[in-house]
Amino acid sequence: MKYVLLILGCLTLACGIVGIFVPLLPTTPFLLLAAALFFRSSPRAYEWLLGHKRLGPYIRDFRENRAMPLRAKIVSLTLLWLTSLHCFFLILNHWALKTLIAAVAAGVTVYLLSLKTKR
Repeated sequence: MKYVLLILGCLTLACGIVGIFVPLLPTTPFLLLAAALFFRSSPRAYEWLLGHKRLGPYIRDFRENRAMPLRAKIVSLTLLWLTSLHCFFLILNHWALKTLIAAVAAGVTVYLLSLKTKR
């Protein structure tokens, strides 16, 4: 079972890393899930993730304060809306897909704004 959890941890870590670059894919939840899976399967992988220079602060800040750095909020919301509007006006033709994109973007925006801002 430990190997299954470790593999799932690696997959969710990969999704979290992709989420850094893809606005509609949430980074922090995937990183938190990866940390939980690593905690149960491999203490070494868990310590590596928490100690990582770039990814560790996301997990520690969220676990300890439910906070997000201001710069990360601004970048996330800007990329989210640029991508969503691009899809909405230039790519999608079906009203249901446009509605889904708008709803997801609005939901993610509300969630991000509900988090504390770390200065």
